[in-house]
Amino acid sequence: MSRIGKSSVTLPEKVEAKPTGDKILVKGPLGELSTPLYKGITVSVEGQSVSFKRSNEEKKLIALHGLVRALFNNCVKGVSVGWEKNLEINGVGYRAQKKGNNLVLNLGFSHEVVFPEPKGIKIDVTDQLKIKITGIDRQLVGQTAANIRGYKAPEPYKGKGIKYSDEFIKRKAGKTGKK
Repeated sequence: MSRIGKSSVTLPEKVEAKPTGDKILVKGPLGELSTPLYKGITVSVEGQSVSFKRSNEEKKLIALHGLVRALFNNCVKGVSVGWEKNLEINGVGYRAQKKGNNLVLNLGFSHEVVFPEPKGIKIDVTDQLKIKITGIDRQLVGQTAANIRGYKAPEPYKGKGIKYSDEFIKRKAGKTGKK
């Protein structure tokens, strides 16, 4: 058995799960999400506990067992407390600001970078150098943060660019000059 797949998920208060055909619908105070349910994997909802079982020991089904449980757990956390990613901007003259539903980034280019806020995602600029991305869908929050970081990834010599707040940039020494 998969160690992740065999452990059950406990639903917090005000969160309900309902299997519907090939999906599991999760409703909570922040919204509703669904996760796919593959053939050969059955779900059983007993009160506030949800468990997943697989029908046989095929290699593909063993992998899907843990995947379905992990995706379901991400949905449960998303609709109950939500997901968050924090970005930091480093560099002279680099800054971010919010204009309507757009994130406007000044990253040393000859033009401003305008990033529209995706549906289901909330982007906040706490000060000019910190960006907070929140939402209920873990994949969408992570992809949005990666897209913003992709405009100017941190470079290893001075650390200029956009990085995750918990990311460590490995620095290089650079040139030492003539002697």
